[in-house]
Amino acid sequence: MSRRSRPLVIGHRGAPGYRPEHSRSSYDLALAMGVDAVEPDVVVTRDGALVVRHENEISGTTDVADRPEFADRRTRKRVDGEELEGWFTEDFTAAELQSLRCRERIPGIRSTSATFDDTQPVLLLRDVLDLVRRGSLEAGREIGVVLEIKHPTYFAALGWDVARLVADELHAAGWGAGQLPLTIESFESTVLADLRARAVSATYIYLLEASGSPFDLVAAQGKAAPTYAQTAAPSGLDALIGAVDGISVDKRMILAPDRLGRATGPSPIVADAHARGLLVFTWTARCENAFLIPQFRTRGGKAAFGDWEGEWALLAASGIDGVFVDHADLGVRFFGADADDGEDRRLG
Repeated sequence: MSRRSRPLVIGHRGAPGYRPEHSRSSYDLALAMGVDAVEPDVVVTRDGALVVRHENEISGTTDVADRPEFADRRTRKRVDGEELEGWFTEDFTAAELQSLRCRERIPGIRSTSATFDDTQPVLLLRDVLDLVRRGSLEAGREIGVVLEIKHPTYFAALGWDVARLVADELHAAGWGAGQLPLTIESFESTVLADLRARAVSATYIYLLEASGSPFDLVAAQGKAAPTYAQTAAPSGLDALIGAVDGISVDKRMILAPDRLGRATGPSPIVADAHARGLLVFTWTARCENAFLIPQFRTRGGKAAFGDWEGEWALLAASGIDGVFVDHADLGVRFFGADADDGEDRRLG
């Protein structure tokens, strides 16, 4: 897999720094701001459609809690070992979910985005694929999709073959045979292997948390399942050669903050992966104090922008191949600069 001279700038759920995540306006804005790709997350509906939501529990990102016709669907479930209460996509048909309206997930931090609440319907994967295809034609450049598959083992226990659903949808939409840049990612490696076996042409990226273990391997191996940290170590990376094209890591795995929240990185993880021919993406480059490691936080509270450029500069210096951003315009301006020009990346 060839490496780029600068990181791929990926609009994380569109442009959620400005609009409710996964809404039509969030994706439209990200495309207009010049991202290289956008990232939809997909979960499954009761009738087997793929809907674009960060999680299958949707009380925080839609108006479902205010819809009396769905009040009786509030329930408790255990998802990937975590007890959750709310409303879940697998209990709704695609048509019912499309009748819901998107809401800002963190209104206390992104109050401007919250002014767009209740104005836009929930999207299906096909909506986003078609939107990006049209955006590519209008922009006169290729724009990619980085598709994250959420909870495939959980949905398999409900009877859904998520790899088949995804493969069928990608081929039906004209995205499964390399027509436009496609990356597929998941925190579960088994679904990536299943999709490769179905001949879906894509770059395959294994998502790694800073802690914990992947649920698919926990379900299969119990306590013997490797941790994400073990997978990120050199011996774990050795096992990924030929199985995936790269990894995508929590930015803290690169920044390596100490106990006082000061970065000690870049850590060796990027160099270790590159030495094995693996790409490295990182998530998520955000601007607000709430999401920066302590070293880069400034006054003004959680919603204020901190020294995001300082944090982002360390990520860029690590040699990453892709970066997920919430503020698409700032991401394009910062990471879209020539990675080898040696100039100060601060935007000033």
